[in-house]
Amino acid sequence: MDRRDFLKYCVISGATAGATSISSVFAATEMDDSHFVKDYLTKIKNFDRHFDDDIKLSAGEIKLLARVVKRLSRLQSTIGYANFSLVGFDQALRYARNYSRIGAFTDTEIKFLELVFYTNSKDYGFFGEKVSTRITEVVKRRDTVKIPHTGHYLIRGEPQNLYKKIRKDVSRNITLTSGVRGVVKQIHLFLSKAHRNGGNLSLASRSLAPPGHSFHGIGDFDVGKYGYGRRNFTLDFAKTSEFKKLRDIGYIKIRYHEDNPFGVRFEPWHIKVA
Repeated sequence: MDRRDFLKYCVISGATAGATSISSVFAATEMDDSHFVKDYLTKIKNFDRHFDDDIKLSAGEIKLLARVVKRLSRLQSTIGYANFSLVGFDQALRYARNYSRIGAFTDTEIKFLELVFYTNSKDYGFFGEKVSTRITEVVKRRDTVKIPHTGHYLIRGEPQNLYKKIRKDVSRNITLTSGVRGVVKQIHLFLSKAHRNGGNLSLASRSLAPPGHSFHGIGDFDVGKYGYGRRNFTLDFAKTSEFKKLRDIGYIKIRYHEDNPFGVRFEPWHIKVA
């Protein structure tokens, strides 16, 4: 059974519309393939491992990937970390043209970015919903609020109110570790992960929603524990008293749990809003 077979089962069973686990995908279609389920769960539990059937860029594409990642990194450092979270694709191109320290994106680089965005993510193993369908979609600044001492934005309304409630009811030791991410920000995160791993797009998609698929663009956010650093994005966070209280009170509605049918690792820090 290959990825295309799995996609067929996902579509039939409505995995992206509500199936809660990989097992429920097969149960809904009255299928049983314990070997495939084991292989699938091995991949999302060992998300940073390389597998033989992973989709990887060619040597020439990896060189192009490196140039694009460096240019996006220069863009982020030029306009600022927080502003980078909200910058749109057209804005990014304008900034690059106008700032020599960034340098204009070439036609080849632009086509590569568009290809990454519009490629069907199921081709490299991510089965989640695409919530932003155009690369030029933007999160309007007036619809967001910057959260002090975090460097991140939240969308006004339910996400902002939920974050305040979590801080009040759970602990002031809870902090926002990732808020709004526009398309450009998600592209940068995704491609940077792929670049660090030899152009492996499948590996990147097991840790990060591909561009256009991140719910951070429409309301979801990540939380962590003050002083916990990078451990907030590991399973160590699930062992903290802050997480346990979040779970017990009911604020944690995990979008990507241990055996989710979307092809991505377990994310205990991710607050589901949208």
